[in-house]
Amino acid sequence: MSRGTMASLRAKLASGLRTGVRWKISAAIALVGALVAVALSLVVHNAARVSMLDNARDVQDERILYAQRIYETSGRTGQFGMKIDDPEMPKDLLAKVLTGRRATYVEDHDGGVPDIWAAVPLSDGHILSLHTRFTDRSATVMKDLDQALVIGSISVVFGGCALGVLIGGQLSRRLRKAATAAQEVAQGQTDVSVRDAIGGVVRDETDDLARSVDAMADALKQRLEAERRVTADIAHELRTPVTGLLTAAELLPPGRPTELVRDRAQAMRTLVEDVLEVARLDSAAERAELQDLMLGEFVTRRIAVLDSDVSVTVVHESEVTTDPRRLERILGNLLANAAKHGKPPVEVSVEGRVVRVRDHGPGFPAGLLDEGPSRFRTGSTDRAGVGHGLGLTIAAGQARVLGARLTFRNVTPAGAGPEDPAEGAVAVLWLPEHAPTSTGSFPILRLPDKYK
Repeated sequence: MSRGTMASLRAKLASGLRTGVRWKISAAIALVGALVAVALSLVVHNAARVSMLDNARDVQDERILYAQRIYETSGRTGQFGMKIDDPEMPKDLLAKVLTGRRATYVEDHDGGVPDIWAAVPLSDGHILSLHTRFTDRSATVMKDLDQALVIGSISVVFGGCALGVLIGGQLSRRLRKAATAAQEVAQGQTDVSVRDAIGGVVRDETDDLARSVDAMADALKQRLEAERRVTADIAHELRTPVTGLLTAAELLPPGRPTELVRDRAQAMRTLVEDVLEVARLDSAAERAELQDLMLGEFVTRRIAVLDSDVSVTVVHESEVTTDPRRLERILGNLLANAAKHGKPPVEVSVEGRVVRVRDHGPGFPAGLLDEGPSRFRTGSTDRAGVGHGLGLTIAAGQARVLGARLTFRNVTPAGAGPEDPAEGAVAVLWLPEHAPTSTGSFPILRLPDKYK
């Protein structure tokens, strides 16, 4: 076995072997069925063998009685193969006969048919004995019985497997439906019920699990809604005093202190507006105002207004149906993030329905690449070292309203390891092929494998 195969096997064992509930239940039922079938087969085989041997011994006992009467009346020993003082008589049988009683005995042979012995003490002190082989008919019956037991055991095992697949398949389907519905709930589809998704008439533990997941989802939804309302209320209440503060700052006399007050007041006003926008996006009540536009031309025109130092490359022009105001908001936030946390040059490319914004800075932090943008997440070691972490959060929220997908990745040199620094960051906006409907729903965008 090659080193690569061994490494792959070790990795699978370390991560745990994945098996379905269907096959686990099937294997369990098949194992129990096999154990029961083997046990019953042994019991039936032994019971049948004992019964046949008992019948053979009874027949042999009747023969020895008949042979004794013939010998005592006529002295003949030729019938039934009877012998007087047979030296081949088994010792155990001889010991019983020497006690003065008639006896029968089964002498087994390794891998062969047993001999049935019978002996009786005579009045003249000799011992009359006879023995015959176990009848061929009985041996054939035992052989047929063993064959039937083997076939029956195999049938039980396969039947158990089929039953396990049937039962496990039904349970597995219900669990998969529950998992799919739970994933939809996690993606923000609040109208999905796990209990309704699994359906079915029979109630089992899967229904208890579904009800628990629905209850948890409702509790989380209520908590998130409460937090969103609190955030929106706080930001709304702050809007008036911040506006007043900004107006009052305009009345201050010129000077460096006045500039600092105006700058901080403007920053606070921008923060309040961003928090209100995030709250509106979280409420899932925002709807896109759609227009048809040429994407490359629109991006080139808006980038020239937002930042004239950014280069725009249109690889392939495409007509899209989208909300230009929200698209401009996304582009503005991506450019602001690249200017604040990256390094020039900042490059924008348009290829069909895909818009890429790249800088040449240290790259996105690992937390953002793994979990996506998060509000108010800052740190001295990542791109969000300054600011409030709302720019990319708003961009991702606006992309959801457009039915688009916003992804983030770092550019690394060829052959670089995971610890090597990145050569830049790329934010990719994937506009959908079909525009969102008036209700905000849209087809799920399937990404080509080369972009995943």
